[in-house]
Amino acid sequence: MARQRTDSVLVVKFADESSRRTPDRLVVEEPMSIRLDGELVATTMRTPGNDFELAAGFCFADGLLNGVPVTGVRYCADGSAVESAFNVVTVETGGRAPTPTPRLGNTNSSCGLCGSQTLDELVQRLLPLDNGRLPDFPISTITTVPTVVAAEQPLFTDTGAVHAAAVFTIDGRIELVREDVGRHNAVDKVVGRLLLDGQLPAHEWGLFVSGRASFEMVQKAWAAGFGTVVSVSAPTALAVQTAKRAGITLYGFVRYGRAVRYSPG
Repeated sequence: MARQRTDSVLVVKFADESSRRTPDRLVVEEPMSIRLDGELVATTMRTPGNDFELAAGFCFADGLLNGVPVTGVRYCADGSAVESAFNVVTVETGGRAPTPTPRLGNTNSSCGLCGSQTLDELVQRLLPLDNGRLPDFPISTITTVPTVVAAEQPLFTDTGAVHAAAVFTIDGRIELVREDVGRHNAVDKVVGRLLLDGQLPAHEWGLFVSGRASFEMVQKAWAAGFGTVVSVSAPTALAVQTAKRAGITLYGFVRYGRAVRYSPG
């Protein structure tokens, strides 16, 4: 079933001293509850579409799967998908994953957790990436990725209101793009697609994210095995610290043919 991703409204546009009424496109934003083997783990506001990828990617990147394979992904938990308006997705492992601890939403800059404590817990779960197995992306690839990704963002072109995450190769070819109102959701959709296709860890690819490179973006990249992360905006201090602990090469302010490398420094 195709989900509505944009809606049309009538607006008034102003330019200089003139104005006109015209239709405008807005991106749709709806809540989605993610369940693991029937247990609620999170609720997030997302752009409908690629919902199974989002749910699977979230559970994987947050370490909820604990290394066990996903055996299925489906809409709803107890009732029908129609009754839940296709806003409940269950990831199934046959009960092999640990019983999750639910939280109301995705981690953000105001989640209330101590940054150093969070990083220490992450280090206990994930091993540093082996730099000897990771490709060395040329700066010419790094600086051109945002432009190439922009050409593959139909929702952003239509609404100007979504973020993107993309997988790219060492020669700058775009393998996968996902869009969503949430930066973290776009990354989860990318990670979920690779997970469901059996293509993780993603050592041979780089990860592009629009907006800033937050701790959560780097954490998800680390969990998925990306050795290079490219962001069009600035990273946070904790994101840089995490990238260094992970062995991830982190670039920020990648735009207009320029880039700043934060890790390694």
